[in-house]
Amino acid sequence: MTTIENGSGTRELEGKRALVTGGSRGIGAAVVRRLLDAGAEVLTTARSATSAVPEGATFVEADVRSRAGAEAIAAAAQEALGGVDILVHNAGGARPHKGSPAITDEEWQDALDLNFLASVRLDSLLTPGMRERRSGMIVHVSSAAVLTPIGPFLHYTAAKAALENYSRGLALELAPYGIRVNTVSPGRVATPGGEATREQWALLDPAPGPNNATPLGRDGRPDDIAHAVLFLVSGRAGWLTGSNLVVDGGEFPRG
Repeated sequence: MTTIENGSGTRELEGKRALVTGGSRGIGAAVVRRLLDAGAEVLTTARSATSAVPEGATFVEADVRSRAGAEAIAAAAQEALGGVDILVHNAGGARPHKGSPAITDEEWQDALDLNFLASVRLDSLLTPGMRERRSGMIVHVSSAAVLTPIGPFLHYTAAKAALENYSRGLALELAPYGIRVNTVSPGRVATPGGEATREQWALLDPAPGPNNATPLGRDGRPDDIAHAVLFLVSGRAGWLTGSNLVVDGGEFPRG
């Protein structure tokens, strides 16, 4: 009989090797904790370590925004884990502007490198091993803001929209090898990074948009997203691929 702790089946990922990018705080750290609790061996990355890196995870300082950074992460995963069964792309973000004309070419490229191409590069390095083993689970963390894109974040939401399109195509490509690819799109979640971004936005526009509670009455918590990720990489989602799970408390319109 399986016991339940914190809303998930315990040790259901025993023997699995997981890589989580952007796992030093916020949503990423919550994902790392949930995977560790479920029995996985976890390596996580960020540009710099913080005290929030969960105990029990192996940490590698690396920048996912370049091909060289992706290669360093893939090599570290091979050395520390011997391969990757679960890949969670959580690293992402961008700073707001007073509208899309204020976004420079350099910032467009940086948004694409961090929020889209980082996943493409790391997937290309790690999926060959999954193909050989004919199994694997990949989760790309997007954003529910893609559903209602606005000028101050257009570089971010455009990059995430590309990520969602790519995820669907990759899911179809890898399905014959037993590899599942899904997307999680969080809404407004209370994290240090999210709060900093909203403060920057407020400085640009005193009324940058609706900031009232979601229909469910609160902002999301990192664990709300982490539990969704845990479900998608577990056997409970064994017939689920190419999906986009929006976790936003009902904040954004559908369809």
